[in-house]
Amino acid sequence: MKTQIITLESHDDLISVRDRMSWAKTPRILLVWPKYEKVTLRQVDLKVLQRHAASLGAQLGLVSRIRRVRIDADALHIPVFKSTGEAQRLPWPKARRRRRLMWRPPRKDLREQREQVTLKEGAWRTHPVTRILTFLAGVLAVLTLVALFIPRAQITLTPISRTQSLVLPVTANPSVELVFITGSVPAREKRIIVEGTQTVPVTGEGVVPQSKAKGIVEFHNLTQQSVTIPAGTVVQNKEGVRFVTTVESELEGGVGKILQLPIEAVEGGIAGNVEAETINAIQGRLGLSLSVINLKPTSGGRELPSIQASDADRERVKTLLMKDLEQNARKQLAAELSPGDLLFDKTLNISQVLSEKYDPPAGAAGTKLDLNMQVEYAIQYAAASDLTKLATLALNASLPPGFSSEAGQVTIKPTTTPTLGEDGSVKWTMRVERMIIQQIDPSRVTQMIQGFGAWNVKEKLKKNLLLAAAPEVQITPSWWPWMPIVPFRISVATE
Repeated sequence: MKTQIITLESHDDLISVRDRMSWAKTPRILLVWPKYEKVTLRQVDLKVLQRHAASLGAQLGLVSRIRRVRIDADALHIPVFKSTGEAQRLPWPKARRRRRLMWRPPRKDLREQREQVTLKEGAWRTHPVTRILTFLAGVLAVLTLVALFIPRAQITLTPISRTQSLVLPVTANPSVELVFITGSVPAREKRIIVEGTQTVPVTGEGVVPQSKAKGIVEFHNLTQQSVTIPAGTVVQNKEGVRFVTTVESELEGGVGKILQLPIEAVEGGIAGNVEAETINAIQGRLGLSLSVINLKPTSGGRELPSIQASDADRERVKTLLMKDLEQNARKQLAAELSPGDLLFDKTLNISQVLSEKYDPPAGAAGTKLDLNMQVEYAIQYAAASDLTKLATLALNASLPPGFSSEAGQVTIKPTTTPTLGEDGSVKWTMRVERMIIQQIDPSRVTQMIQGFGAWNVKEKLKKNLLLAAAPEVQITPSWWPWMPIVPFRISVATE
């Protein structure tokens, strides 16, 4: 006889199996249960599938080795086989026909028969002993409820606390970005700009230019074209002493044509008094068309002796000012950092000099020398948050069993002076401390004392727990002699 075999899958449910059965056109439908997948079909679902198969004119069968499925199928008289081969080889039991219910009219004398029946109460119900026992049972039930839900106990325990301490080697490096339990922390950088002025008396001597040297030079045309010589044309000798023409003129064209013009030294003093025939160079493009010579020496440059700042004075005032600026930078950096940050003094350096102005300038006379500077300093430091994180990691790694950290800050104290290494890292050691407290499991305490007499609870807690002080036990109502039996009526607190 033809059989439609349907293999079930884990996602199949009652609706999907019904739909798959609707396509069957055979007198037998065999559902194959998977071995290693769970199919959520209940006994009532099998009953629905059995009726659906009957409506299709087919008989339903199962292939499964699962005990629950086989029991449900047997209860519904669904044939169950161990394999599909066995289902096709063995005969199937005939499907049971559903019995039709016969309609019967209701009896009309039911009310009369009910009124004729007399109910008699059992004798044991009216017996005094039964009544007394029932009353005692009710009283006992009430007392039990009172014992369970009315008493309440508050247990206050003081666990042992102690100090946890470690000495950690720490390395701060600018190339490190994270905190590692090995002791590496980031070396952060802080920058600050400071400004100051320093004054020192002048100890050097010099001269002050009084007048500028003057003279006459001849320009010779080297071309056939006329050349205009503007005022301010610069000529100089081989030592670099410069002069400028004071008037504008035009040299007519023709090789060898000559034009004399007055000149004046650019800088005052005797340096402008040069010998004859020493001025022989022209600055600029005119030097390609003209040549120059002074037939007579220049004269008129004079200077007077004066008190001027020397190089030693400038060096001295700068040294004093830099010392003050460095001290101010350290103070301001220390004030701007957060509490607990650790400054590395040896890493302080000048990032850049923003301005440096001497008054009077070099070459000017004066009895005092003022220097105003604006300098940017940079320094490295270890952030308090990084040090706290490192200390917490190290302390947690060495936390004794049965203890936990108290709510509070970790104390950090450097024990050595930070030293700067050749690679730019800073190394030092620090001592870290915090308070730790013994852990007490409230559920264990509750199990230990529930139902015990109140007079014995304190001794039992002292014996089984390590406490810093005697436990406090408070029972409500105060006259109740036992601890509550129900655990949630006992509350355990630590202080």
